Amino acid sequence: MADFYQNGIITTLHNLDDRPIEEVEKQLSEFAQQRPMALILPSLYSELQGVALPNIIKELIQVPYLNQIVIGLDRATQSEFAHASEFFGQLPQHHRILWNDGPRLQALDKELQALGLAPTELGKGRNVWYCMGYVLASNKAESVALHDCDILTYDRSLLARLIFPVANPQFNYEFCKGFYARVADGKINGRVSRLLVTPLLRALKCTLGDNEYIEFMDSFRYPLAGEFSFRRDVLNDIRIPSDWGLEIGVLSEMHRNYAHNRLCQADIARVYDHKHQDLSADNENGGLSKMSIDITKALFRKLATQGHTFSTEMFRSIKATYFRIALDFIETYHNDAVMNGLTLDIHSEEKAVELFAQNIMKAGQSFLDNPMETPFIPSWNRVLSAKPDVFKRLVEAVEDDHKEITRQD
Repeated sequence: MADFYQNGIITTLHNLDDRPIEEVEKQLSEFAQQRPMALILPSLYSELQGVALPNIIKELIQVPYLNQIVIGLDRATQSEFAHASEFFGQLPQHHRILWNDGPRLQALDKELQALGLAPTELGKGRNVWYCMGYVLASNKAESVALHDCDILTYDRSLLARLIFPVANPQFNYEFCKGFYARVADGKINGRVSRLLVTPLLRALKCTLGDNEYIEFMDSFRYPLAGEFSFRRDVLNDIRIPSDWGLEIGVLSEMHRNYAHNRLCQADIARVYDHKHQDLSADNENGGLSKMSIDITKALFRKLATQGHTFSTEMFRSIKATYFRIALDFIETYHNDAVMNGLTLDIHSEEKAVELFAQNIMKAGQSFLDNPMETPFIPSWNRVLSAKPDVFKRLVEAVEDDHKEITRQD
């Protein structure tokens, strides 16, 4: 059974009593009368052929309260889009696929690029951004959840617990971040969150002093979770990064735009496992190495906007402080693992910490060398101001793709 302890400055909603999923879904179906709900699924075509996504669809088929499912499909040819249309066609809920590589959405993307308003990098951030735009354009939902398509331990209670805080009309939450224990197959996972983000935030506290933003970020139990939910109006103003800093960037936007009492985090799963990234120690442009650099730069950029001045000497201090704190955390996690009969490889943990320490310096140098770097995708409010027909064009492109592939079937 989970504890009820409230730590930090963000409300934590625990899983205290394992309510039957049918009871929760009945409530959500009642909420849907007042706050229609949608789900965003950012997906690679390759995930259709994996183990996780077929099970996710099997679970979603049983969900009674969703008004809309929006699937962002990346890296798919025309024949693969046709297969995806058949694959997702099992869903009984109203659903549409954004074929991001198709000619219609590509044409719209080029128009936005000409205005300097399109995402500059391929990846999850771009996919999510277009899905958010489609949710706004289609105007079918007031509460929206988003989760990844590589969750190996998925069951529909995860979605129910994730969307409940923003769907309940008696709650005032605009945003909910999911969290869970990253334990699977007898191991403690979640290296980037455990060994980079938390010790780096503690190091930043030591070097920069008391900082409300750092306290805010440190209040989240799993800041890199890819599962969150929000009220529809959040989508208008949010500016999300197009790189691996997506999750940190979303939290930073929530900090900028909303009072703390409008935000929460919820325990959404007893067990959680997904596709694991390689450490990529020899390739700073891939795997957890690139992820760690992008995440660290996202934190530095946010702190710079608050008036903090960084230098090479400051980054050296941050790195040294981080390294000591992270090594202490390894002992803590090892002891926790032993007490629970789990395994934790101290050698591989320390190798990860050494890599992350190097990447803190690389992120700092990149920040100093590129002070005008702005990886954020523009807000949809800005896009709509520059191109008033963008929502109409987006819906038409998705509907035309849907009609064409349906006729072929």
